[in-house]
Amino acid sequence: MGQRIRIIGAPMDYGADRRGVDMGPSAIRYAGLADGLSRAGVDPIDAGDLSIPRAEERDPDAKQPSRGNAKFLREVEDVCTRLADHVEQTLADGEFPLVLGGDHSVAIGSMQGSSRDADLGAIWFDAHADLNTPETSPSGNVHGMPLAATLGRGTFGDQAWATAPNVREGSIAYVGLRSIDDRERKLLRDSEMTAFTMADIDKQGMTSVVETALDVATTDTDGVHVSLDLDWLDPKTAPGVGTPVRGGVTYREAHAALETVSRRHESGDILRSMDVVEVNPILDEGNETATLAAELAASTFGKRIL
Repeated sequence: MGQRIRIIGAPMDYGADRRGVDMGPSAIRYAGLADGLSRAGVDPIDAGDLSIPRAEERDPDAKQPSRGNAKFLREVEDVCTRLADHVEQTLADGEFPLVLGGDHSVAIGSMQGSSRDADLGAIWFDAHADLNTPETSPSGNVHGMPLAATLGRGTFGDQAWATAPNVREGSIAYVGLRSIDDRERKLLRDSEMTAFTMADIDKQGMTSVVETALDVATTDTDGVHVSLDLDWLDPKTAPGVGTPVRGGVTYREAHAALETVSRRHESGDILRSMDVVEVNPILDEGNETATLAAELAASTFGKRIL
């Protein structure tokens, strides 16, 4: 077999209002993740799930930031700190960390751990910008804040567990944005991040957009983190997500995007870590979204029709 892929489950749903994404890792595994990765030519090693108490057993307001509102911040910090340690150890062992969420706040831990001893670029496959902070978020849901946390925006700048100093704005590229708050829009325009909307994909084509995003994420970095939120896809294709937005990526576009990432990786060993998040089996139809998540992970590591 080829590269060893360590599957790390992070069944956390503290970051979202709607319960259910804590079952995402199990659903993705059940959909054939390990078999798909094996057929792609890599060696999957399942490390199991982090132990995470149910949200119903915790107080969402037990800890609050110095400014603003962030629900379950104590619990998110605990999970992301442990996840970051797992990701760091996985890389030290010469394996690739594939994190299964849970809501998108797990990406705080994924990126923190992946960037502790490396300059990290990132490609954010998502309908949303995830740039809110506790001061700006209307909901206080941390799954809308992971990139703000990673970059140390707002009150996150005082929280070492959340920030990743080796991740620079100029090495981050969004692919497929279509739902952005007014404040996030201004932040993006004023930042060094590269953002491709669905309109850009319509004009330029998915492969061209992803190639440019890869150029951004690989310039002056030691590797790339891929963050794949299943609400990136159109809800007709991926119904099992908590924050669906119409007009998303099609099934074929999604595979083309991840196959483009895979080809670049094969030519230059660029990938360092990945998370697959926001699969909600309660809202899914016949485990369709989890199956797609497993397929896209396999495409990222080389599964092809020919």
